[in-house]
Amino acid sequence: MGELSERDRAVLALEGRQWRTAGAKERAIREELGLSSTRYYQVLNGLLDREEALAFAPVLVNRLRRVREGRRAAR
Repeated sequence: MGELSERDRAVLALEGRQWRTAGAKERAIREELGLSSTRYYQVLNGLLDREEALAFAPVLVNRLRRVREGRRAAR
């Protein structure tokens, strides 16, 4: 079992925040992480499958896994 990188932890921390305006999250992704929105969501989706991410932020990861499964089931 590997460890989460600093970027991985930052992605999870950013995803766990509350956002007041529609563009605030996308702006934070660019400014704080230096990632495009597309790349951010690719990284985040990959993190949801890692046990290290679950250990780091169990409530967030479990919630996002449920959302992802709900979207898959709706297809």
